[in-house]
Amino acid sequence: MSNPAANAVANLLSKVARYSVLLGIGGSALQASLYTVDGGERAVMYDRIQGVLPKAVTEGTHFRVPWLQNPAVMDIRTRPRSISSVTGTKDLQMVNITLRVLSKPDVESLSTIYKNLGLDWDERVLPSIGNEIVKAAVAQYNAEQLLTQRDRVSRAIRDSLTKRAREFNILVDDVAITHLSFGTEFTKAVEAKQVAQQDAERARFVVMKADQERKAAVIRAEGESESARLISDATRTAGPGLIELRRIEAAKDVASTLSRSGNVVYLPHGNNMLLGLNPSMGGR
Repeated sequence: MSNPAANAVANLLSKVARYSVLLGIGGSALQASLYTVDGGERAVMYDRIQGVLPKAVTEGTHFRVPWLQNPAVMDIRTRPRSISSVTGTKDLQMVNITLRVLSKPDVESLSTIYKNLGLDWDERVLPSIGNEIVKAAVAQYNAEQLLTQRDRVSRAIRDSLTKRAREFNILVDDVAITHLSFGTEFTKAVEAKQVAQQDAERARFVVMKADQERKAAVIRAEGESESARLISDATRTAGPGLIELRRIEAAKDVASTLSRSGNVVYLPHGNNMLLGLNPSMGGR
């Protein structure tokens, strides 16, 4: 009786093993047939028979024929990139300029980008055309214009770079100048010019101040002359009474000032020096 039971168990294990192998093969085939495209990505399908398919695959989970088809996932989100270049201006000044470029691939042309440039399309295209356009744009301006017309220079570079990148099916969203520096000699010349301008402004202020002081002195002298003339006319008309009135008014002002001071001692004319003594002491 042990033999039939053992044979049944052996047959059951054999069937389980066969089914497990088939299930494993099926699971592996199913896993190899599925691929996922995440958000912000597209997949370009390479077919061993037809080559790169013209239409990109959108987001989600999709089927493919194992070994025959191979998807290449591409990021279509905007990505930043810095481009640095050392070039010369119109007046032969060396300038170090750095651009920050925001770009992304054209979704409608992903197959063409993949066939011509690969997955690292920005590394292959942007540094070369960026340096070319920066050198051409900066050469049209003087060093001083790069500082005073920075927005205009940035706009010219952006327009040229957008047009040039479009030839490679690359969309440029924005271009900004993040760094701009000149050589040591030009920096020293700018500093010397600023110092000279400050000295000139200071000298002009001194001249204006002296001119205003001269005008004020003339006006003050004219006023004093007019006042003296009026006093002379009044004295000639009314006699010395006006002068006496002015003297009395001046004496009143002096007396009023002295009366408010606690440090003034009044010494009367004559020999009466006993002011301020207690009257009760006078009879002693």
